[in-house]
Amino acid sequence: MYISHPQTTTETSDRSLLQQRIRIESLVNANQTPANEPATGYDIIESLATPYQPKTLSPKYFYDDQGSLLFEKICELPEYYPTRTETAILRDFASEIATLTGPTELVELGSGSSTKTRILLDAYQSLGYPLRYLPIDISGGILENSAYQLLEDYPSLQVHGIVATYEQALAKLEPAPLPSRMICFLGSTLGNLTPTECDRFFAQITAALLPGEYFLLGVDLHKPTDIVEAAYNDSQGVTAAFNLNMLSHLNHRFDGDFDIKNFEHWAFYNLEEHQIEMHLRSLCQQTVRLKSLNLTVNFSAQETVRTEISRKFELENMQNYLNQQGLQPVKTWTDSNNWFGLILAKLT
Repeated sequence: MYISHPQTTTETSDRSLLQQRIRIESLVNANQTPANEPATGYDIIESLATPYQPKTLSPKYFYDDQGSLLFEKICELPEYYPTRTETAILRDFASEIATLTGPTELVELGSGSSTKTRILLDAYQSLGYPLRYLPIDISGGILENSAYQLLEDYPSLQVHGIVATYEQALAKLEPAPLPSRMICFLGSTLGNLTPTECDRFFAQITAALLPGEYFLLGVDLHKPTDIVEAAYNDSQGVTAAFNLNMLSHLNHRFDGDFDIKNFEHWAFYNLEEHQIEMHLRSLCQQTVRLKSLNLTVNFSAQETVRTEISRKFELENMQNYLNQQGLQPVKTWTDSNNWFGLILAKLT
């Protein structure tokens, strides 16, 4: 099923001129569930209803269309240093990246509005390389709109968008039509994965690449607590709205009755684990039902549900880890504060 926002007649007419350069396929259904996976929310049942363990929810439930739009707003906040720092590194070194890889298909995991992608596309275009972009995102609306905007701005660009989870899309990648391929995983989204999930993720990455193809990774580096915590507790409350929107998403997707007013956003830096933890805290004793899952969940006052971790890394440790996964670092770049790192690696 194709996911899109309603289009005006003018938009439809304009887009019809670009159809020859774009293909968008969806591997999820209207509820944003992988097409070959039942929409039963087994992970929610396990994480919310298992006795004697802290409640958790997967960060994948952040990203309905509203959640994707809120995250784009987070990236523009003054407190949220990762986006502007990584963007600055890309602006400084995108030409070097393009020179190192040569002509290559760009695959972006969690493409969102594709803002950073433009920096890379500009670099490859300036070298006269053909442009082919494969955005992957669970939010069909934002993927579609971003892809068409790119087509208007880059007349030679070819786009193949996939509306899917990372796992679904990586397993379905077709052979690259250009001499090489580079999978981009930017924004330090890797930090949302536990060590075990990281191992599984990199097994999928290496399976999707051929020897000599590339992986471009952005990682947020360990830094003082006050800087990190401010990035996840912004003064405008956008991150809080993003976190709480997960409950609205669950209500819509699983016929739930979460009362958003009965929860609050809570984020702190776990210094021992080098990770931000985002939680939703229950403000009262309450019972919530997700009817389509036949699930009833009891919350005590002040009980929390962890919705995300965001691990912060040491650059040398990450380079060693990539080597262990069969991805040899080619070059690494950082900002002047050593707040963020960008690593270009090649499959051996």
